[in-house]
Amino acid sequence: MKKIVTILGARPQFVKGAVLSRIISRHNVVNEVIVHTGQHFDKNMSDVFFEEMNIPKPKYNLAINSLSHGAMTGKMLEKIEAILLDEKPDVVVVYGDTNSTIAGALAAKKLHIKVVHIEAGLRSFNMQMPEEINRILTDRIANLLSCPTNTAVQNLKNEGFQNFENKIEKHGDIMKDAVTYYSQFSEEKSSILKDLGVKSSSFVLATIHREENTNDIKKLRNIFEALENIHQEKEVVVPLHPRTKKILQEHHISPKIKCIEPVGYFDMLELLKHCYLVITDSGGLQKEAFFNKKYTIIVREETEWLELVENNFAIIVGNDFNKINEAYQAVNPLKIDFTKELYGDNVGEKIYKSIITLIDN
Repeated sequence: MKKIVTILGARPQFVKGAVLSRIISRHNVVNEVIVHTGQHFDKNMSDVFFEEMNIPKPKYNLAINSLSHGAMTGKMLEKIEAILLDEKPDVVVVYGDTNSTIAGALAAKKLHIKVVHIEAGLRSFNMQMPEEINRILTDRIANLLSCPTNTAVQNLKNEGFQNFENKIEKHGDIMKDAVTYYSQFSEEKSSILKDLGVKSSSFVLATIHREENTNDIKKLRNIFEALENIHQEKEVVVPLHPRTKKILQEHHISPKIKCIEPVGYFDMLELLKHCYLVITDSGGLQKEAFFNKKYTIIVREETEWLELVENNFAIIVGNDFNKINEAYQAVNPLKIDFTKELYGDNVGEKIYKSIITLIDN
C-alpha cells in the first residue's frame, strides 16, 4: 500500500488534517502516518483536537516546542528526516505556514520525496512575519501547490511559479469542510455557552496570539485596552493563547474582560456560531468566522484572506485603539449577507484525488 506522511504541529493544522485523514481512511487505498511535531503542546491546544475530531493517533510525537525559531525548526528537521528515512513515504503533506510546515517540507525535499503544500499561495507581503517566510519557502519546494483561492493562484503566477516543476491547483479552503462537517455535532458536544453564562449575540469573541502583537507590549496594551472598552458595552470572551497569557502576566496586565483557557474545536464552533462578531489576529479564525456568518475585525496590518475584506466581511484595523473601537461601533454584523461563496465545497476530496494522482505519476 502507498504511504502518506502528514506533518502536523499547530491547532489550525489539526483541524485541516482531520478532514483529509477522514477521507484517506474512507478510501482505504493509501496508508497515512501522522507526525505531531509538538509545536502546540498544551492539552487544550493539541490533545483535545485529536480526541474530539477523531484524528488518528500520531505515530510520532516529537514534543518540540518553546524554542527559538532556529532551534525549533532545526530540531524538527532532524527528527522528521529520521522518520522519513524509516517510513519511506511516497508523499509528505504539510499545511499552512508554521515551523512544522517548513521543517517537514525541507526534510522531504532533500530526501527526494514529493511534497504537498495545502494552503499554498497565501501572502501577507510582510517579510517581518515568520509565517510569510515559511510559506514562501514551502511553496517553492512543493510538488503540489493546493491553493484555497484565486488570489493564492495569482500570487504564485506573479512570482513565476508556473515556470517551476510543480503543479498549481485551486481546490478551495479545506477548513470549510471541517466547519461544515463538525458543526453537525458541536451543539451536542459542547456546553461552553452554558458554562460561560453567555447567550447568542451577547458577546464578542476575540483571539490574540501573533508575534507582531504579542512581542510589542505597546501594541498588546492597545489591543487589550480596546477590548476592555468594548467589554463595557458587550461582553468580550477571549480564549487566551498560553504565550499571550504568559506575556500579559510578565507585564502585570490584567485585562477586565472574560479571559478563558484555550478551547477545543466543538467549543470554538459554538462560540463562533453564537458570538456577535470576531476580533482576531488569526488567519484561520477569519475564515472560520466567515463560515459561521460572523464579521471580523482584524487586528493586524494586513491579511492573507483579501477576499474577506474586499467583500466587506472583515476590516483591517491594526493595533490602533481608536480604529478597533470605531470598527466595532460602525458595523452591524447582523445585517450582513453571508450567502456569497468564496472558498468552494468538498475541498478535501479534491485535494485527496490530486494527491493520489501525484503518487501515481
